[in-house]
Amino acid sequence: MRKPGKASMLAALLGGGGVLHLVRPQMYDWLVPPELGDQRTWVLASGVAEIGTAALLAAPATRRLGGWSAVGLLLAFVPAHVHTFRVIPKKPLPMAVAIGRLPLQIPLVNAALQVARGG
Repeated sequence: MRKPGKASMLAALLGGGGVLHLVRPQMYDWLVPPELGDQRTWVLASGVAEIGTAALLAAPATRRLGGWSAVGLLLAFVPAHVHTFRVIPKKPLPMAVAIGRLPLQIPLVNAALQVARGG
């Protein structure tokens, strides 16, 4: 059996995350920096964008566009990851999770770039 490719894994990750944004937006509201305005609007819009990107990644004809869309989304999420350091309790476990999430963007963006470039 063939291993799932980068596009499939990104599609599953973004699609699943997008659905969670729409079904349980309260889980994500706190991640939106207050300087951006209404948190719920950003959460719902990013959920729709994630689902749309997942759809682009899933279809061979639009996969490269989906890769570029994934790159943009993942980079757009960096301020939210940085914002967590402003709002999480300064305790070991929440800090470890926040610290671990930020560098995870690097392999995800790299995978999205590879898909976008047709690799």
